[in-house]
Amino acid sequence: MPTIRQVILRIAAIIAVAEFAAMLLLEYLPYAPGTLGEALIDVAMLSMISIPMIYFWVIKPFVQVRDAALAQISHLANTDPLTELFNRRHLLEHLHRTISSCSRNKFIGALILIDLDGFKPVNDTYGHDAGDVVLVTIAKRFLAAMRAEELVCRLGGDEFIVLVNYLSEDENDARKNAQSIAEKLIGEASQPIRHENHELVVGASAGICLIRGDQQAAATILRNADVALYKAKEAGKGHAQLFD
Repeated sequence: MPTIRQVILRIAAIIAVAEFAAMLLLEYLPYAPGTLGEALIDVAMLSMISIPMIYFWVIKPFVQVRDAALAQISHLANTDPLTELFNRRHLLEHLHRTISSCSRNKFIGALILIDLDGFKPVNDTYGHDAGDVVLVTIAKRFLAAMRAEELVCRLGGDEFIVLVNYLSEDENDARKNAQSIAEKLIGEASQPIRHENHELVVGASAGICLIRGDQQAAATILRNADVALYKAKEAGKGHAQLFD
């Protein structure tokens, strides 16, 4: 971004160029325009030359830098720095919209909470770099496995959330579809990961809460998914449990 001194120098240079052009024009006019005419010509030349130059040389660069900075701030505020997935803040914003959409359109979505099984032993045995590789790799797998309109987030640690906007309008079909998606994600997480000649293996468990939009609160949906996840782990891990 240009400094204040650079901005002042640029504006001064633009005005000097415009004024020089105006004086040059007045010098070579074949007739004397008079005091008022000279003033009008001077103003017109200043406007025609300085306004475009100030916009392209001063204002536009400033706006571009400002917009880039705002976009970067928004990105940092809404994404997880390690995996580049959306974070809890963005999830809650999107979840509120999903609840309203399900209520308005009378269809069912789902929030799937996924926790990695065996992640701590990988971290302890191979180090945090290996743990980071596992998290980044699984994040990419989840993104590739889901449709573009579905939201994949990392809550922190080894917890992920997938928000599915639409499953079905039928309750039974929605349950089957949610279970199928969760099992697919568990399968993706369970595939071995190569890192520095080591094969890193973790598993995953999932808790599912259907989103019907019938005045459900976002905090309640998250809590219900967490309850379902706890039951899935109690059942022996590697399972997907639907909150009922």
